[in-house]
Amino acid sequence: MTDLTRMVTGGVDTHKDIHVVAAVDELGRTLGTESFPTTTAGYRRLLRWLGSFGSLELVGIEGTGAWGAGLARFLSARDVRVVEVHRPNRQHRRRYGKSDPADAIGAARAALSGEANGAPKAANGAVEAIRLLQVARRSAMKARTQAANQLHAVVTTAPEPLRASLTGLGTTDLVERAARLRPGAITDPTAAAKLTLVTLARRWLGLTAEIARLDGHLDELTTTTASTLVALNGVGTQTASALLTAAGDNPDRLAREGSFAALCGSSPIDASSGRQQRHRLNRGGDRQANAALYIIAISRLRWDPATKTYMQRRTAQGKTRKEVIRCLKRYIARQVHRAILNDLTRPQHAATPDLRAA
Repeated sequence: MTDLTRMVTGGVDTHKDIHVVAAVDELGRTLGTESFPTTTAGYRRLLRWLGSFGSLELVGIEGTGAWGAGLARFLSARDVRVVEVHRPNRQHRRRYGKSDPADAIGAARAALSGEANGAPKAANGAVEAIRLLQVARRSAMKARTQAANQLHAVVTTAPEPLRASLTGLGTTDLVERAARLRPGAITDPTAAAKLTLVTLARRWLGLTAEIARLDGHLDELTTTTASTLVALNGVGTQTASALLTAAGDNPDRLAREGSFAALCGSSPIDASSGRQQRHRLNRGGDRQANAALYIIAISRLRWDPATKTYMQRRTAQGKTRKEVIRCLKRYIARQVHRAILNDLTRPQHAATPDLRAA
């Protein structure tokens, strides 16, 4: 029979098709390991199996933003506390080997000890919709850049009469000219080059229209979801999307604004030793969010008088331009965190807007 007085902690090593689960008691002793399919029925069996050992207190999951996302949402919806567990370090694996049950037991013990205590992103609201649209937009942007580069490369190596008529054109003019070409029968290199240019130009135009549609959806979502954030000086749709994606649908999981700054890689890291007391650059965190903070800082340095004055004052104190920008990014992270909390904790933004009519 189930011992209801026993406190049980679960650990999950996630995979594409199956999750390997371990249960430990309050002293970290292994109660059992089992595998379950990554389906809704499998999640139900997993939860019942963990509950059969006692009172389920906590579950540590590896990869809550990837293969463990579905399970994390399933457990959170049933009031089970979930924490994100980092992958075991490579040195430990080289020394002691690796197996899925061992990783699951390690995840459970990390959650039990408090070593793993980060709440995963909820991924169930408007911010998750923004993240998914950004995935499609980045893919379209890369494909359009590739098409433009190939257009210029084909012009460079095209037969002389065709190359002479297209050399020196910018990308937009080249696309317009190439899209109007008439290849005719493909019997020589000139006709083949024309067909290639037409294909690439029409692909570029199609991707441009696709990006414009996605930008429209992103504009609507960011404006309705985070009006306070978008109103900040220097914040646009793309920078707001990156910062919202870093915070997630439940930014209250970031207890302090310093946590958000660390998440964005804008918090200095203490590197003091002995008599030398200093901080170094933080190269971790979400790099897209860090880039968004940089863009906001550069925009303010160009257009905001107060930021220009700050730059002049700090450089007079001996700071370099890079150091001042790092200070600005830290200050902007504080502003952004406050704005995101204000926007995403309002009841009217709890649901995701319906984009089907757009």
